[in-house]
Amino acid sequence: MQNTEEIKNKLLSQIASSDVPRDILKDSDLKQLYGQIKTLPVEDRGAFGKQINGLKILLESAVNAKELELENANVEPIDVTAPWDVNTKPLSLLPTEFGSEHPLTHELENVVNIFARMGFESIESRQIDDDFHMFESLNFPDNHPARDGYDTFRTEEGYISPAHTSTMQNRILKEGKTKLETSGQIGVIAIGRCFRNEDVDATHEHTFYQCEGVFVSETATAGQMVGTLRSFFEAYYNQSLKIKTQPSYFPFVEPGLEFAIERPVALGGKPGEWLEMLGCGMIHPNVLKAADIDPTKYRGFAWGGGIERLVMLKYGIEDIRYFESGKLQFLRKFV
Repeated sequence: MQNTEEIKNKLLSQIASSDVPRDILKDSDLKQLYGQIKTLPVEDRGAFGKQINGLKILLESAVNAKELELENANVEPIDVTAPWDVNTKPLSLLPTEFGSEHPLTHELENVVNIFARMGFESIESRQIDDDFHMFESLNFPDNHPARDGYDTFRTEEGYISPAHTSTMQNRILKEGKTKLETSGQIGVIAIGRCFRNEDVDATHEHTFYQCEGVFVSETATAGQMVGTLRSFFEAYYNQSLKIKTQPSYFPFVEPGLEFAIERPVALGGKPGEWLEMLGCGMIHPNVLKAADIDPTKYRGFAWGGGIERLVMLKYGIEDIRYFESGKLQFLRKFV
């Protein structure tokens, strides 16, 4: 009669080294042990059968453990962000699609191209700045509400996440001073992200894009500014537009204006339905002085407006939050 302890050690060793451990149990000495029960005296059969059953349970447990070990060793890491089960199909069979340009990126390039055809250079705005460029150089008084923390994000070191692309005006004017003296004008737009402490809803976001425009010459006028902006909006929407301006206050321009267009019928508008598109005005003499430009010799105009507002009107988008949502259903509409 075979020794059960020897058989146990032998089978455990085979299971530990096998790639198909369950096959060890199908064709092994375990069957022979069961066959020996009938050869034993009746009084010994129960104890020996119980011993064999205990051995079988031990071997089954070893097989299960080995199978789990083999399974874990062959599984690739799981990407929990994938919208499908990467473990059920070869990678070559998984659904794929080409990416597309984000609608904001596309429209930002469109804005740059329109102003480039009008003779404006373009630069990118900053995403972190200091108090001088954000407020002081733009003629903001010390007690202006925009300097308060509830409106503007600040770091512990005192740096500011720009709430408007006007933070680039002083740099544009200083860097363009030489060109102003040689060619007679400065014409630059700055495009970039802005950040405000806003309650987010369908028409307000804490992060958005703006386009800032600056033009300076010896003969710049408000009429030239209005004509420039009208030409831009008509080129952007590819149709004639009715416009109007109304007085407004911005520390860095004097006079300051709000520029509005009559919502085109082609874009779902009705006669007399006006949309404010941006703020603008003649550059304040103090802003020119801060850039070492003589306001008695030169004058200019500036404007700033949100890009999302342009795009929402153009495509009939009802919620500004869609731009930052990452929703594929929304992005596929622009493929």
